[in-house]
Amino acid sequence: MSGFELVAIWLAWVFAGASPGPATLGIASTSMALGRRAGVLFALGILTGGATWGIAAALGVSALMLAHAWVFEVLRYAGAAYLMYLAAKSLRSAMSDKPGLTGKAQTGTPSRIYAKGALVHLTNPKAILSWGAIYAITLPADASGTDLAFMFCFLYSGGVLVFLSYAFLFSSGKVVQGYTRMRRWFEATFALLFGAASLKILTTRIAA
Repeated sequence: MSGFELVAIWLAWVFAGASPGPATLGIASTSMALGRRAGVLFALGILTGGATWGIAAALGVSALMLAHAWVFEVLRYAGAAYLMYLAAKSLRSAMSDKPGLTGKAQTGTPSRIYAKGALVHLTNPKAILSWGAIYAITLPADASGTDLAFMFCFLYSGGVLVFLSYAFLFSSGKVVQGYTRMRRWFEATFALLFGAASLKILTTRIAA
């Protein structure tokens, strides 16, 4: 895989993580209501849950792919379908008059806010499916443990960037106002990028 392809994959992963969902909405709402510290704690909890699923998927998917080659293709098409779903969701949001940030702020002690963040990802089945699909899309069926570890760290850095950025940005009133004004353009861009990534996966032959 070329450096350009790696960058494209990382950007697609970042855009997927940055799109509105339970994690990003929770971080944004918590940061706006309780401040940056609470938002960062909630984001760290989400990152802990994401790391748990990412490592579990790497171990499980590696074993499954070596034993059953068809799993590779199933996960590949599942990943493409999920990206197309995100494209449709973003397009629908761009055409809607509803505000983009409607998540619930998380309250409690610092440890409880962190734990709630972890539970957001640990109880979300899409998290492990997304990790499994991205491994199938980016790696051959006989990928080594080193390859899986590299891809996990490479993609996980994108999650760190997205979730911590949400905590810092949405604790600023000016950023929230700017996002509200530009929300439709952001959502339309997400829809275009998700759709293009899905079509790329479906039309590109990946060597196994």
